[in-house]
Amino acid sequence: MAYTLLLRNCAQLLTLAGAPAHRPLAGENQGNWRLLPDAYVACVEDRIVALGPMSELDETLVTPATTVLDAAGRVVMPGLVECHTHLVFGGNRAQEFQRKLQGETYLDILASGGGILSTVRATRAASSEQLLDQALHHLLGFRQYGVTTLEAKSGYGLDAETELRLLEVAQEAGRRQPVRVVPTFLGAHVPGPEYRGRPTEYLQMLVQEVLPNLHPQDVPFVDIFCEEGAFSVSETRRYLEQAQALGFRLKIHAEQLHDLGGCEMAAELGAVSIDHADYLTPAGAARVARVSGGNTVAVLLPLVPLFLRQERYAPGRAFIDAGLPVALSTDFNPGSCPSKNLWLALSVACLKMGLTPAEAVAAVTLNAAWAIGQQQQCGSLEPGKRADILLLHVPSLEEIPYWLGENPVQQVIIGGQLQPA
Repeated sequence: MAYTLLLRNCAQLLTLAGAPAHRPLAGENQGNWRLLPDAYVACVEDRIVALGPMSELDETLVTPATTVLDAAGRVVMPGLVECHTHLVFGGNRAQEFQRKLQGETYLDILASGGGILSTVRATRAASSEQLLDQALHHLLGFRQYGVTTLEAKSGYGLDAETELRLLEVAQEAGRRQPVRVVPTFLGAHVPGPEYRGRPTEYLQMLVQEVLPNLHPQDVPFVDIFCEEGAFSVSETRRYLEQAQALGFRLKIHAEQLHDLGGCEMAAELGAVSIDHADYLTPAGAARVARVSGGNTVAVLLPLVPLFLRQERYAPGRAFIDAGLPVALSTDFNPGSCPSKNLWLALSVACLKMGLTPAEAVAAVTLNAAWAIGQQQQCGSLEPGKRADILLLHVPSLEEIPYWLGENPVQQVIIGGQLQPA
């Protein structure tokens, strides 16, 4: 069958293929995937059908109807997979940013009614149409940065009605534009304001009033924030076990501010990802890798400590050396990371977490796909996978993290379709 799309003369084709297909990239494999110089990738409709050295291109399958992009001198790679965002929320916290710069602490701002409580108020007050418009605006920004698949958490409603509405908005946003949206239920972000001091009762409300109204095919993941001031390890375990019994896959925000043991507990339950992990020790990472059989991904969020002016970053180098698969994300949200620039997160991970450029690229593509259960569809360039492809304006892998904060994307392709700039 004739090709419908061909990218030819790729200076470097970053396939992200070549490692064992049954688990995320870990250890040496995270940086040792297949890179092809002077290569091509060919698609028919929405699927990749062939790739390899230019010398092996079958020119008979290139017809006048084929869309041809000449990538001479440039990198071609999989579309970015953004595996941890809080996409749908009302308002913003720009005023609080100024207050932080003037020396107020998060607790000072929270005591005055700010912090997450201000976002909850704005989100509850916003109409679904307003939330959808804002989500679509953010998705356009993500697409311009080369994100082709994105996870969207709820978590700023903190009551049954609004949490369900946030998931509906995320799903509708996915239907209205080309970036694929994978919803995650994070009603257990913190206890809702009506349940202050009663975290167990709040979690039981979610189990009784929200989870039965969700279907794992539509909302595949349930997440929870296990941290001092949110939910304890024992409360978290019970909640995750209840969600798992209903057919949901598990995620956890854990070890962001303290080493409580949430990451290891979630890995024992088979969690697909452990997120933040700034205080997870290398020994703990090795135990997570062992107990999960290498299938639990550590999703690291380097822009959060940067934005919050914190000194501690997750020890990503030690995690990889311990055999724990690592993914990267922005953690886009109004409070601790109002940035969609996953390329900047990649660079900061190299600078502050010790990842190599090849490991960091794997962390925003294939391992990120594993972290949201999309590894069969995206994250690498292989025949049969969806044709989510980026043409960059840099000539080599090494330059991707080097140009700090720049957007290297020249062309975005989602499902074999060229996207407008």
